[in-house]
Amino acid sequence: MTKEIRLSVRPLVEYVFRSGSIDNRFRSYSSMTEGTIAHQKIQKTYEESDQKEVYLKTEIDFKGLSFVIDGRCDGLLKSNDIITIDEIKSTRGDLGDITETTNPVHWAQAKFYAYMYACNHYLDQMKVQLTYVHVETEEKKLFTEVCTFKELETYIMDIVKKFEPYAALLLAHREKRNRSIKELSFPFEKYRAGQRKFAIAVYKSIADEMDLFAHAPTGTGKTVSTIFPAVKAIGEGHLERLFYLTAKTITRTAAEETLTLMKGKGLHMSSVTITAKDKVCFKDKAICQKDYCEFADGYYDRVNEGILDILANEMLMDRVTIEEYARKHRLCPFEFSLDLAYTADMIIGDYNYIFDPRISLKRLLEEQKKRTGLLVDEAHNLVDRARGMFSAELFKSPFLQLRRAFKEENRGIFESAKAINGHLLKLKKQYGNGQRELDEHPASLIGLLTAFVTESEQELLNQKEGEAQDLLLETYFSAKNFVRISEFYDERYVTYLEHEKNEVKIKMFCLDPSHLLQQFGKGYRSKVYFSATLSPLHYFKDMLGANEEDYTISIPSPFAKEKVEVFIQPLSTRYRDREQSVRPILSMVKNLLDSRPGNYLFFFPSYAYMQMVYEQFEEEDWGYEAVVQSSGMAEEEREVFLTRFEAGHDKKLIGFAVMGGIFSEGVDLKGDRLNGVIIVGVGLPQLNSERNIIKEYFNKRDKNGYDYAYVYPGINKVLQAGGRLIRTEDDEGSIVLVDDRFLTPKYQKLLPAEWMDFKVIRR
Repeated sequence: MTKEIRLSVRPLVEYVFRSGSIDNRFRSYSSMTEGTIAHQKIQKTYEESDQKEVYLKTEIDFKGLSFVIDGRCDGLLKSNDIITIDEIKSTRGDLGDITETTNPVHWAQAKFYAYMYACNHYLDQMKVQLTYVHVETEEKKLFTEVCTFKELETYIMDIVKKFEPYAALLLAHREKRNRSIKELSFPFEKYRAGQRKFAIAVYKSIADEMDLFAHAPTGTGKTVSTIFPAVKAIGEGHLERLFYLTAKTITRTAAEETLTLMKGKGLHMSSVTITAKDKVCFKDKAICQKDYCEFADGYYDRVNEGILDILANEMLMDRVTIEEYARKHRLCPFEFSLDLAYTADMIIGDYNYIFDPRISLKRLLEEQKKRTGLLVDEAHNLVDRARGMFSAELFKSPFLQLRRAFKEENRGIFESAKAINGHLLKLKKQYGNGQRELDEHPASLIGLLTAFVTESEQELLNQKEGEAQDLLLETYFSAKNFVRISEFYDERYVTYLEHEKNEVKIKMFCLDPSHLLQQFGKGYRSKVYFSATLSPLHYFKDMLGANEEDYTISIPSPFAKEKVEVFIQPLSTRYRDREQSVRPILSMVKNLLDSRPGNYLFFFPSYAYMQMVYEQFEEEDWGYEAVVQSSGMAEEEREVFLTRFEAGHDKKLIGFAVMGGIFSEGVDLKGDRLNGVIIVGVGLPQLNSERNIIKEYFNKRDKNGYDYAYVYPGINKVLQAGGRLIRTEDDEGSIVLVDDRFLTPKYQKLLPAEWMDFKVIRR
């Protein structure tokens, strides 16, 4: 029986023909939108008998494999005696730098389409044409070649021959993977309470091609409850690929550990963890140039061998494994992980690889999306992360510096930087000091920035060095991003100006990211958003772009409520009352420690408040050690903080930390390593102009703006902090909520059911 492999023309020819080095010096590439426009302009010049965007497909049998290959050619020209395949490529670079041999991949694409058409229509010869077009000047440069069918067939079969070992490896892996999945059972002896229900909901969502929003408290076993049914969906043919997306390293580790567990139960499935470039780079600086980095030099000449090696020997490709093979084959570990991602069954990485318009994995084709599922862990974090991804800001000072630096060097940059600097000065005078909302979309500024981007590209192509060039490059990317984000601008945005001393900042601020999250998630078979604190569910559904028909599930806590004692101390922790609250809080803490000794985490709404209480705590000798979170802690410092929490230690420990910080999420201090959590305040974000703009925006849309901007994000921090305590069925301890608002009906509705049997601490 012939085994079938389906793939598109482009990834096939890229695998065979890419060569050379990674060289991330400045390059002038056209954007996808510009490229589309350039394509359309060329296609409009076609004759009436010509066709554009023609779908082509063929089957090639080789070594017992049937390659089903398809794609769309840009142009099929029939106006001459010979049929011509036209492959259009757009650029901002100098057309004079492009020769007939510049890019073999482009020829390979065009010749593959020519072969497919000739094969389907029994033609003896075809004309192959490469059309390069400059996106601004619309200048064209053409290369043509007439090929006989025999020449095309020989050329194509050589490509297939070179691709076959890789294809055979992937096919053998896929068959073994699917067999192992069918035989795979749940990796634990039994399901926890609610876990089976959650896993079934995930599988059904994928099977039904629906999205799921799941509130699953700590202890549900969220990671295995999502990965296991998604893996089963791959085995049943519903999915071909899976993304596990998260904001934090520790939750990526949990996904890796779950796959390791399932591998021990017989699962044969590949996974790749993508780690940020600056963390995995082997060099002192992440300068991706062949004359600086030996791992960039000749990367594409060696990468295929590296891919074949790691895929033949490894299943779970985490950071350590990828670095090992990257060193072995002298490859950039970051680029290697990206290349591996397009072969893997599961990709583990940050949200931005799917949702960020600047970073997302754009090589994932629409056809592939339909067979790809997204598991979005700790989805409560995605709201503010998405606001950041879809917002953009600019400062005036770099343009003033560039105006001075390039006055004599480059008149175009001087004039364009001067115009932007002047425009921002004009806005500053118009709107005055402080922060002010602009009346409209900054269209005039976008026009000036577009001109600046064009002038900068021409200068940067010269590859000069120096501080002025570094500043120009940095400002160019900021300006380009501002222009890019302006394409998304609609009624969900606001533009504001901030003026302090001589600096002016302008920001396009995304108030409601739901629409863009929908757009960037469009096309995937299923998206599962889950968190222990996806509460209140209606708020997160609204902010993450849910549709009315999407599925929801809320799992009760699997732990007996007797495992945790909850206390409420009704003090005011509002800003004006904080100084007076210190003594009653410490008095409560002393009583708690005397009656329930152990290790405690002590969460505060701000560093200043934490420091105020800590300083008073230090003045009194209670026989307790303390460890304090500091701003901007390095990874090693965080580890030291957590390792201080030891079980059975003679001296007990209090960890002073900030709500919403690094220690209030993804921290597992099991058993006697943690005996209690004290949470001071209701977690409200600091009052600021951006939060107030969000508040007003939702008020105008008949929603409670204060809740959307302050209360719901705040209570989420409280729930996350409280979730540090009970991590396993054997854990128990105390939670103290310090704030009188926790006794109001509004906040009582937002607390988990298992916290409602609380006791009130009276003074």
